Amino acid sequence: MNRHYNIIVKGKVQGVAFRFSAHHKAIKLGLTGLVKNMPDNTVFIEAEGNEEAINKLIEWCYYGPPKAKVTEVNATESEVKGYKTFELKRL
Repeated sequence: MNRHYNIIVKGKVQGVAFRFSAHHKAIKLGLTGLVKNMPDNTVFIEAEGNEEAINKLIEWCYYGPPKAKVTEVNATESEVKGYKTFELKRL
């Protein structure tokens, strides 16, 4: 059964390829959804797929790419939206 999670990642997560790396990781895990930088310097991810794959993405978010300095990850389950791909969004 597909699940949907909204994930907010805080810390030094912009300007360090976090969004690009999260996009790559999500596709590798077979997830759909989106990732985008937010005006408050966080990264927002919507991920849909099986729970095991989503949990792996959430776990990855705690460290991200090499130059990231993650201070907090908030993941909340939400309604499945039926994404077909995983999109890399711009503000």
